[in-house]
Amino acid sequence: MLTGMQIAIIGGDARQLEIIRKLAELDAKLSLFGFEQLDHAFTGTHKEKIFEADFSGIDAIILPVSGTSLEGHVETIFSNEQVILTADIIAKTPETCTIYSGISNSYLTGIAKQAKRKLVQLFERDDVAIYNSIPTVEGTIMMAIQHTDFTIHGSKVAVLGLGRTGMSVARAFSALGAKVKVGARKSEYLARVTEMALQPFHLSEIEKELCDVDIVINTIPHPIVTASVISKMAAHTLIIDLASKPGGTDFRYAEKRGIKALLAPGLPGIVAPKTAGRILANVLSQLLQGDLKNRKGKAI
Repeated sequence: MLTGMQIAIIGGDARQLEIIRKLAELDAKLSLFGFEQLDHAFTGTHKEKIFEADFSGIDAIILPVSGTSLEGHVETIFSNEQVILTADIIAKTPETCTIYSGISNSYLTGIAKQAKRKLVQLFERDDVAIYNSIPTVEGTIMMAIQHTDFTIHGSKVAVLGLGRTGMSVARAFSALGAKVKVGARKSEYLARVTEMALQPFHLSEIEKELCDVDIVINTIPHPIVTASVISKMAAHTLIIDLASKPGGTDFRYAEKRGIKALLAPGLPGIVAPKTAGRILANVLSQLLQGDLKNRKGKAI
């Protein structure tokens, strides 16, 4: 149980509703920011405006998967007002307050470090990333079907990166009958691709390896599908970029060449928000209960 914990949930999409529901069931006291248009009422919660709230008693802050922008803006689909997380707000929280976010950037990391508050990036956890890869795969398959005029079965698919998402995507497309090749840099990843009975290639050979594929699925959050790479692709190639914004694809040049390139971060929140929200809610509840237990132990 989370009885006695005061938690601020700031912004987000439909995934946050599952988090609110779970934490309310565990008896936490929840302050909701950026939810004034939410019709559903949860017991033990109250809506507030972030610039009017008292953060001096907040034990934890929960941000959306996307965290904040580089200016501190927090995305929310349940409000028309700007929601901004500032260094001053963080400084007003107790020293033991923990900030939870899906991912971070220089701004969020900076204000947390400045205030000496613990920042937990949920998507750095293997369990969250692996569970989350399931709806990501389903969404990627959906996009591939919607934006092509050929079957996945028999098509040539290149997956870039063999992280937790890349591995799940490669396995699923292979199971659907695609001819899958996987690009990576580390020798152990290339060995794993071979063990999976897929075709490995080193990313230094990316221009040559992508010249005849039908679908490219990128999971690497760095510029990897460059103009030079795109210039050698077939005109019908579909690029699906799953990396966090701004992705790893030169979208401007892809458009210039007439190649369809789609940036699709956050697919779980689009195709399966309830499942994705439950994944986050379960992990957060465990982490928060651990925090509460540690605080009680120190107080004894």
